[in-house]
Amino acid sequence: MTTETIDHSTLARLIENGSVSSTNIVAQPGGWSIQILQGRKECSLAAQRSGQVRLFKRLETLVSYLRGMGISHFNVDASSYDPQQLKTYARPDRAEAMKQAHEAAAYEEWFKRQVQLSIDDPRPSISDEDSRRIFAAKRDALRQRAR
Repeated sequence: MTTETIDHSTLARLIENGSVSSTNIVAQPGGWSIQILQGRKECSLAAQRSGQVRLFKRLETLVSYLRGMGISHFNVDASSYDPQQLKTYARPDRAEAMKQAHEAAAYEEWFKRQVQLSIDDPRPSISDEDSRRIFAAKRDALRQRAR
């Protein structure tokens, strides 16, 4: 048997064509994978971005995915199932991305509050034209002193 990976769209086409002879859910270190048997050819579902075999952390998520694809009958191979391995599975890259997203949202909220405080400031303000004139005079005075 030859093993290769296929993506989601290829799997959808195989299902649509009726080319899938059987589907197996296989326990792997860190999750569950899908193996599709197409005649004598065995294919594993690949993750969209990495191209590596896609792992589902939760069996329920995988079953929902397969049912959404139109596959409701499948075999489960839990011989390599290790519940401790599943508990230690982490996505530090996603944790960092979420941390940055929360920091960005907090900064944006702070910035909006600062702008609103400035707009609501009751102190008298001067026009742009007046401020340019005042600072031009200050610059000229500094240049005169520097000579």
